[in-house]
Amino acid sequence: MSEKLTTEKSLELYETLFFVRRCEEYIIKHYPEDQMRTPMHMSFGQEAIPVGVCRALEDNSDTFASYRSHATFLAQTLDSDSFFGELYGRMSGPAEGKGGSMHLSLPAKGHLLSSGVVASPIPVGVGTAFANRQLATGRATAIFFGDGAVEEGGFWESLNAAAVFDLPVLFVCEDNNWAVHTPKDERHGFTSLRDAAALFDCHFYEDDSNDVEHVFTLTRRAVADAARRPRPVLMHLRCCRYLEHVGIDEDWDHGYRQTSERSEWQAKDCLKIQRDRLLKKGLTAEELEDTEAAINDGIAQSVARARQSPPPSPDRLHHGVFHEGR
Repeated sequence: MSEKLTTEKSLELYETLFFVRRCEEYIIKHYPEDQMRTPMHMSFGQEAIPVGVCRALEDNSDTFASYRSHATFLAQTLDSDSFFGELYGRMSGPAEGKGGSMHLSLPAKGHLLSSGVVASPIPVGVGTAFANRQLATGRATAIFFGDGAVEEGGFWESLNAAAVFDLPVLFVCEDNNWAVHTPKDERHGFTSLRDAAALFDCHFYEDDSNDVEHVFTLTRRAVADAARRPRPVLMHLRCCRYLEHVGIDEDWDHGYRQTSERSEWQAKDCLKIQRDRLLKKGLTAEELEDTEAAINDGIAQSVARARQSPPPSPDRLHHGVFHEGR
């Protein structure tokens, strides 16, 4: 059960959820124009996890994400200008448009990197957590990855190293059950992540509520527990990917997933849960619509600015690939 949050905090979480969802709705709307020339691994339906975790850590954290990076990047940075600049391949993007959807990075706002290689950000995140402790920065570290990443050696080696060094790093597993089109029971040589992780000295938490406030309060509890007893934190959070593995369309008619799974998760859609909660707390539908309209207008302006930004010139091809000294 989530702790009772103020109406202001509940509204802040809803605004971030809506912001992330609407950014991806803009991708769906404009992607067919063929100006965003990057593969899209959409976060649609999974927003409660990165929003709940990143907002619980506030602005004092370093985050890492997999190729399904949109929600984590946006929840951490709240920066739709940089986001769309990168997707449109323009200079206003944090990698000047050369990284695309799978390689979003904005260290100045705490999102250190995303990577298209499964599990590859995990050891980098553990190294960052070690550096933050040694340098006494006070910054938290959160690493987001899909359930497919727990089949990689890099995950287990990183969890082991974090346990050995007593690093309070958050390993956040966004478990949507599918690695492309293959379910967990055909990939995992174990039946319970909790039982497998119990062999390591770590804090373990799980949730399948799809409720952003549950995730938010669970994260705050995890951080507090890790502060009292410094150990890595493994959060196993279940969710549902509404759209296809890569792309902007639904694929529920392809036969590998049952539509009953979609119905179950959409009945507890994270935006619906949070919007209903705010209405019960006394906000009116008109107040929420005004908030949504303001967010929508801001995103539309970000899209327009991205389209107006110039693409990188050929002489920028290798800029940012290697460290450039003064």
